[in-house]
Amino acid sequence: MLICSFLLPGATPAFKAPPSGGPIGSTFDIIRGVINEDVVKATQGVYRFDLSGDHSGVWFLDLKSGSGSAGQGEPPAKADVVMTMDSGDFTKMFAGQLKPTMAFMTGKLRIKGDMTLAIKLEKLMGRMNKARL
Repeated sequence: MLICSFLLPGATPAFKAPPSGGPIGSTFDIIRGVINEDVVKATQGVYRFDLSGDHSGVWFLDLKSGSGSAGQGEPPAKADVVMTMDSGDFTKMFAGQLKPTMAFMTGKLRIKGDMTLAIKLEKLMGRMNKARL
């Protein structure tokens, strides 16, 4: 009978796939929407985000090749910048509720690698906040 319920008009599946990445995945969906070849040409960097807390995991942002890419897991190339922070602070930072400089100065954000590229990322965050409006 369970199989028949899927065939009925208006039936909903009994099992739903979990959201892909929760709030972090949603943030990366927005990031993918604002990156393009111009952003890649202006940035030329690969970022790795090591997140802890409720939504821990490794995420990447490749702004070095093609029209850019972003997602969960290891970056496709060696990261130029590795940023380590709590997943809640990451979401706040990309939503414009936590300034990256303040996060860094208060120890909420640790950066290894090219600091110039870390600063360039702040510009991308500004574009994201405009895209959400």
